[in-house]
Amino acid sequence: MSPVLESTARALLRRIAVEQAESRLPSLAVAVVRDGDLAWFGSRGLVGEAAPTRDTQYRIGSITKSMVAVVVMRLRDEGRLDLLDPIGKHVPGTPVGEVTVAQLLSHTAGLTAEPPGQWWERTPGMPVEELLAKLGPETPRHRPGRRFHYSNLGFALLGELVARQRGVSWAQAVRAEVLEPLGMGRTTTRPSAPHASGYAVHPWADVLLPEPEHDAVALAPAGQFWSTVDDLARWAAFVAGDTGGVLAPATVAEMREPATVDDGDFWTGGFGLGLQLARAGGRRLAGHTGSMPGFLATVWADPADATGVLFLTNTTSGVSRTLLTEILAIVDQHEPRLPAEWRPVAAEAGLLELTGPWYWGPSAYALRLLPERGLSLAPIGTAGRASRFVAQDGGTWLGLDGYYAGERLSVVRRADGSVSHLDLNTFVFTRTPYDPAAEVPGGVDEGGWQG
Repeated sequence: MSPVLESTARALLRRIAVEQAESRLPSLAVAVVRDGDLAWFGSRGLVGEAAPTRDTQYRIGSITKSMVAVVVMRLRDEGRLDLLDPIGKHVPGTPVGEVTVAQLLSHTAGLTAEPPGQWWERTPGMPVEELLAKLGPETPRHRPGRRFHYSNLGFALLGELVARQRGVSWAQAVRAEVLEPLGMGRTTTRPSAPHASGYAVHPWADVLLPEPEHDAVALAPAGQFWSTVDDLARWAAFVAGDTGGVLAPATVAEMREPATVDDGDFWTGGFGLGLQLARAGGRRLAGHTGSMPGFLATVWADPADATGVLFLTNTTSGVSRTLLTEILAIVDQHEPRLPAEWRPVAAEAGLLELTGPWYWGPSAYALRLLPERGLSLAPIGTAGRASRFVAQDGGTWLGLDGYYAGERLSVVRRADGSVSHLDLNTFVFTRTPYDPAAEVPGGVDEGGWQG
C-alpha cells in the first residue's frame, strides 16, 4: 500500500467519522485507491464487537451488475454475440425479445424496473423459468431506446444470457472469468465470515431492525454479491483501466462511454455499458452504486489519474450522496497530482512536416504529434471540433473522440510527393485558407480574397 500523507489521512478519517455519527451508520468502511494500490483505508462503528476491517464482507447490491456486464463484453469480444443482437436470440420465449443486449446493459431497453411478484430484494427468489413465464405485455414501460429507465429485470435477462452461453450459472462464469483472475477471492454470492449483518435504523430512535438476506435466484445477477474493501479496491483499479487481462483496456473504455444520461443537457449522472457514470469536481467517474436491504455500497474510479474510492456500510438508507466525491476532494486538496515530467520523444520526419497550422475553409486548426504516431487536431483560439487520431496500417489515422470519432484522416500528396491537403471524411484541410492549389470541393473563386 502506498499510503496517503498523515495530514490527508486525518482529514479523511474526520470526514468518515462525521458520516458515521451523523448518518447513524452501524458501521462504515471507506477506501481510496491510487495507481492500483490501496492508498488509505478507514472504518468507524462495529461489526459484532470489533471495527470492520479490509476483509469484512458487506453486500454490494447492484455493483454485481457491472461484473455480469464484463462477462457479456467478453462474449462480445469473442464473437459469440453482438451488442445489437436482440435478447430473444439468446434467451428466446420472452415478450421483450426485441430489445438489444446493448439496451439492457445501458438501461435503455424500456423494461419495468422491478420483476413481477413481491418485493424481490426482501423475499426468496424464483427460478428463471418461473420468472420468464411471468413476463407479459406490461413488462415494457417505454419504447426501447427512448430513455434511461433503470431495470433490475434487464440484468436478470443478461445473467441468463451468460448462463446459456457459458453452460454454467452466471455466478460460476463471473467467478471464473472475472473474480479469480483479478484476485477477488472474497467476493461471493452468500455471506462468508467475517461479514456484517444488515440493519434498518429507526428514523426517530437509535435502535436497529435486522434485515432479511436470501438467494435472489433469477434476480441474483442484479445484486447478489458480497464483497470486501480489498476486493473492491481491485475492482476500482479494473474500472480505471488496470484490467489484468480480463478485458482489453479499449473494451473497458467502451463500457465507460456515456450511452445515456438521466438528468438533462449538462449531465452529472449517466450510464455506459454496465457502468454508472458521474461528473463531479472536474472528474469523470465510472463505477456503480449498490443497495440491498441492510446494505449500501458504491465504487467510483477515475481513469484519468487511476484514482478510485469506495464505501461499504450495513444500513438500508442514510449515507450522504456526496460522501465519496468529498473524499476525492480531500485527497485532491491535500495531495494534488503532479503532472508527468515532460520528456522529448523521437518523431518521424514525415510526421513532423504535418504539424502546425491547417485551415478548414477560413477556420484555423493546429495539428500536433502524440505518442505512437498519434495526431491531435484542434481549433486555434475559437470554438470548433477537436479530436485525437490513432495511426492505422496504410498511413491513415482513425478518430478517437469528438465529432470525428471513428472517422478516417488521410494525407493527400501531389505527384511529386509533397503534401497537398488533409482529407478528414470529405472535409479538406489546407495549409492556407481555401488554398486554390488544393482540391477544395466546390473550387475556390478565381478572384481570390477581396477587400
